[in-house]
Amino acid sequence: MENNDIEYLEGKLKYTFKNKNYIKNALTHSSFANESRKKISSNERLEFLGDSVLSIVVSDYIFAHCPDLQEGNLSKLRASLVCEKTLCKFSKSLEVGNFLKLSKGEMHSKGNERPSILADAFEAIIAAIYLDGGIENAREFILRFVVPEINNQKNLEFKDYKTILQEITQKNKEEVISYNLVKEYGPDHDKHFEVEVKLNSNVIGKGGGRSKKEAEQQAAREALELMGY
Repeated sequence: MENNDIEYLEGKLKYTFKNKNYIKNALTHSSFANESRKKISSNERLEFLGDSVLSIVVSDYIFAHCPDLQEGNLSKLRASLVCEKTLCKFSKSLEVGNFLKLSKGEMHSKGNERPSILADAFEAIIAAIYLDGGIENAREFILRFVVPEINNQKNLEFKDYKTILQEITQKNKEEVISYNLVKEYGPDHDKHFEVEVKLNSNVIGKGGGRSKKEAEQQAAREALELMGY
C-alpha cells in the first residue's frame, strides 16, 4: 500500500495514524496473508477487536440517546446498526474496497465488493483507530456513521422484517413465505450466511449476515423494499 493511498484513505477516515502499520494490517485479508511468501498478519484479529469496540460504542450511545426504548427495541436497533449490510454500506462510502489486499483469486472473484469482506474490514479499521488513538477517536469515527443511520432509519429499524413480510403476505391464504439457506462459508469464528426468501416458488429477496437469523431478516428487508414498503 503506497503512502499516497494511505494519505487518501486517512482523509476519508478523517483520522491520521501515528503507526501506519495498524491501517495496513486492517486492510490485509486472510487470503492475501495466506498467499504471501512473507509471514504477515491478516485483519482477522483486528476484526475481532473492532467488533467489540463497535458494540460497546453503539450500545452506550443508543442507551443514552434513546431513553424511550425498552431492552427489546434497543437490541433490535443495535443489531440493525452493526449488521453486515449496514457495515458494508459504511465501508463503501469510504471506498475501502479500493485499498484491500486480497489474493489473486479473491480479486478475480471481486472479493473487494463482497459485503462480508467489506463489513469485516470496517470493523478492523475501527480496531486500528482504537489501538492507534484510543477509545475516544474510535468513538468519534463510529458515531460519524452510526448517528445519521439512526436518524435515517428511526422508524424502520426497530421492526422485525420477517414479521412484517409475513403479516402482509398472509392476507392472501394462498401465499406461502419460505426461507432457504443458499450459501454458508467462512471459519467457525466468522461464519457468513446467504439466504433467499420465496413467495410460493418465486425468489423475492436475498440477504446475507453473520447468522441465519440476520440473513433472513435482510432477505425479508430486501423483499419489502422491492414491494414498495
